[in-house]
Amino acid sequence: MAQKTISFVLPVYNEEKVLKEFYGVLSSTTKPLDGRYGLEFLFINDGSRDGTIQILKQLAAKDQRIKIIEFARNFGHQLAITAGIDHAKGDAVIVMDTDLQDPPKTALDLIREWEQGNEVVYAVRATRKDGFWKRLTAGMFYKIMAKLSDYPIPENAGDFRLFDRRAADVMKRYREVHRYMRGISAHIGFKQKAVPFDRDSRRAGETHYPFRKMLGLSMDAVFSFSTAPLRFMTKFGLFVAGVSVLGIIYAVVVRIFFPVAAVPGWSFIVVAILFVGGIQFIMLGILGEYIGRIFAESKGRPLYIISSTHGVEQDR
Repeated sequence: MAQKTISFVLPVYNEEKVLKEFYGVLSSTTKPLDGRYGLEFLFINDGSRDGTIQILKQLAAKDQRIKIIEFARNFGHQLAITAGIDHAKGDAVIVMDTDLQDPPKTALDLIREWEQGNEVVYAVRATRKDGFWKRLTAGMFYKIMAKLSDYPIPENAGDFRLFDRRAADVMKRYREVHRYMRGISAHIGFKQKAVPFDRDSRRAGETHYPFRKMLGLSMDAVFSFSTAPLRFMTKFGLFVAGVSVLGIIYAVVVRIFFPVAAVPGWSFIVVAILFVGGIQFIMLGILGEYIGRIFAESKGRPLYIISSTHGVEQDR
């Protein structure tokens, strides 16, 4: 019987300050797996502008387990994960970041649960050492998604997770442009298991998910996995229409029974017009988000472009 392989999908972007340390920790942590499993360390260089690719090539020259996919430009974290899953050959595929906030030792816990028959094992943050603003916005995001999503998405679970080969093959069939991998992982089903862990602080460099990118990811999550904004538009439209009917009835009653009091209320009219106009623009914006995503999907462009690889078979 052939030895099973575990692939580590490792997206990297401008991580030269921490990459060697990460590799050292990952390599030493996975030593207990030697002999039981073959290992594949698949790094996806997402258009780094520092010395990341040079460090990866140096490490690959010393360790044949290291394979490299280099993007032609920066396509984003979610697409780097997608490329890794597309090219990983392991019987199990572990997705994790390389800034050491996802502790490599937790990967061993994910593997143990996989060995127990679980097909998707995701790491849940029991504690996190992020700043107050990050914790606040993350907490709000997960609560909003729990209310809006058409599918249950685990709270406080990031992209750090393990996929059985069968689950990874299904993940490869999802080809939408605006990707929220955590949502896709929840959508595929299979036997899933949560593993709690303590999320560490970032060792070096700056976060690659500032507020602007977090907002974009949140929008992808909402608009890709929920039709609640569209339903909200309908309900709010009915509410505004009901208020308008009450306003019309009030105006007619005043006009008929209290003609002296029927003084033109120009300020009320202006406020009402601005309010309704603002609501209309918000509604158009929500429609625009859905229509824009339909337009992006219809073009059928490749999700990512690979400029070079090391140790990876590339489709031609």
